[in-house]
Amino acid sequence: MKKILLIEDNDDIRNNTAEILELSNYKVSVAENGMVGVAKALEEMPDLIICDIMMPLLDGFGVLHAVQKNDAIKNTPFIFLTARTERNDIRKGMEMGADDYITKPFSGTELLNAIDSRLRKIDLLKQDITPELENFHHFITASLGNNVLQSLTQDRNVNRYKKKQVVYTEGNHATKLFYVLKGKIKAYKCNEDGKELVTDLYSKGDFLGYVALLEEDVYKDTAEALEESELALIPREDFDELLHNHPEVANKFIRLLARNVSDKENHLLGIAYNSLRKKVADALLVLHDKYKDANYTDFVIDISRESLATIAGTAKESLIRTLSDFKAEKLININKDGSISILSYKKLEQLRN
Repeated sequence: MKKILLIEDNDDIRNNTAEILELSNYKVSVAENGMVGVAKALEEMPDLIICDIMMPLLDGFGVLHAVQKNDAIKNTPFIFLTARTERNDIRKGMEMGADDYITKPFSGTELLNAIDSRLRKIDLLKQDITPELENFHHFITASLGNNVLQSLTQDRNVNRYKKKQVVYTEGNHATKLFYVLKGKIKAYKCNEDGKELVTDLYSKGDFLGYVALLEEDVYKDTAEALEESELALIPREDFDELLHNHPEVANKFIRLLARNVSDKENHLLGIAYNSLRKKVADALLVLHDKYKDANYTDFVIDISRESLATIAGTAKESLIRTLSDFKAEKLININKDGSISILSYKKLEQLRN
């Protein structure tokens, strides 16, 4: 049961609002002024705070300021509840970081919809982040509404890429964000001898090129299509606008970047110290987990041996020998067209671990 703290100095409004919330299956705590409200917030750690603005001792702006200064409760969703409707008051509250602003008189439906929306957003932000950016699609749709994602990705110029065609090149100035509508993309870096190191893999629903945009720098790797692909092109100005207008999106990207840095460090350590068999098993499982569609029961890895070798961090010849060993051990099957079917995911996972 979600806990809501209601801070309101008017007895009738406080009691009536608390009753509405309790009937909607929320656990409600009440405070008659801002000073008591801040103390209760620290004591009870509510899931959401509803607070009047005009109150004795400490007004709503002061309560919000106190909440945001305390690490234990600073991320608690905060809704202002007030009879004051002047634009300056609304702007001040939102600029201070309030999540919503409801004016009196209000209906029970209006209040409950606002609460439900804020609680869903905070639950989503608390979810674990996986390295794949596909979760960003779900995040924007669930937390900001599908219209935000549509405005970012729809009615854009769409580029079509053939297999092995370059999307962007390392060292070029970043001017666009790319959104995968169809196909598979790999990103890689090359050393002075031309040897590749795959840095990331992308599929439908993923964004790429965002790191360079966030850094306002050049692309740090090269992106290339692994098969026929379609990508929407999003100007950096629109991407910047999304981040600036929606702090929760920026926060999601920051957490995602931190996780990706950790994952890349682990990948590099694996390339440096893992055995050949472990590297190849890991590469096969990474591709399987990244590109397997739940709608297909017979998934095959259709990728060139050169690309698979760069993902594994080994020479092509060593990769081919190891694949032959895996086939003899009935861990995989190599089909007539060269694609690879995994026969024993569990045994490959044991090799990887």
